[in-house]
Amino acid sequence: MTGPEPLRVAVLYGGMSSERDVSLASGKQVMLSLDPERYRVAGYDLKTDLPRLVSEAPAIDVALIILHGRYGEDGTVQGLLELLGIPYQGSGVLGSALAMNKKLSKLMYRQAGLPVARDWTVARGRSFSTGDLIEDLGFPLVIKPNQEGSSFGITIVRDEARLREGLEKAFQLDAEVLVEEYLAGREITCGVLGNAQLQALPLVEIIPDGRYEFFDYEAKYKKGASREICPAPVSPEITRQAQEYGIQAHQVLGLRGYSRTDMIVRGREIFLLETNTIPGMTPTSLLPQAAQAAGLTFGALLDRLIALALEK
Repeated sequence: MTGPEPLRVAVLYGGMSSERDVSLASGKQVMLSLDPERYRVAGYDLKTDLPRLVSEAPAIDVALIILHGRYGEDGTVQGLLELLGIPYQGSGVLGSALAMNKKLSKLMYRQAGLPVARDWTVARGRSFSTGDLIEDLGFPLVIKPNQEGSSFGITIVRDEARLREGLEKAFQLDAEVLVEEYLAGREITCGVLGNAQLQALPLVEIIPDGRYEFFDYEAKYKKGASREICPAPVSPEITRQAQEYGIQAHQVLGLRGYSRTDMIVRGREIFLLETNTIPGMTPTSLLPQAAQAAGLTFGALLDRLIALALEK
């Protein structure tokens, strides 16, 4: 007696965003970790394999989107898969687009009463008063492109001389830029799993090496550049509040499947930074570390995401 046919899984990775290299590494790791007895796996680098994905769509049971940044995490690929009739893990078109847009996601957080840093939005080519901005937010300031990931284009500025320089750097990546008050504190992140029933995973604390001013691209991905502690060594009260915020952020943005919300702890206060709809997916990435602490191996986490993708 034979068992069920293996599910035909498409792993979408690579792509065209500034986070391509991270996506290539994650996608290859995911393909190696999927159980060959349960899944028949095909990889698609969306920079080169988009026509093949479209033509082979009728033979695909489910897709795992392991793309980060633009054209992967922003709703575009999700819309394509909807058109092709392929179930996929994670959030849909609207939730993905909202979470990718820092200005709009912060608006949604605020409307739900979730605490965030004060900010200004500055648009390329539109004048604004530097003096008013500085008077309102003070120094230091964090400048970030509105729709980028992996800390690309982010600058911390501590004086007016560097403000314009930071804005120009961010404008190279986006026509809209957020200028936020700088929140000094401990950085933590909360993963969430589920569709109708949501599970907050153990918190992870992120501690960049002293060489780094913040958790920038190199601090994220260079081996040994940061320490990650899971479960985060914070009080039970902070843990409960951060996990509640993680679930609320997931719900407010209309997400599904999974997400990871980054936060700053300052004393007894917690501020939300942003929510990731397709977190890094290697065994040592933040969300898989949290899943491991909750009893889910990397392979079991992938099984869970596939099961969530196939839920009606």
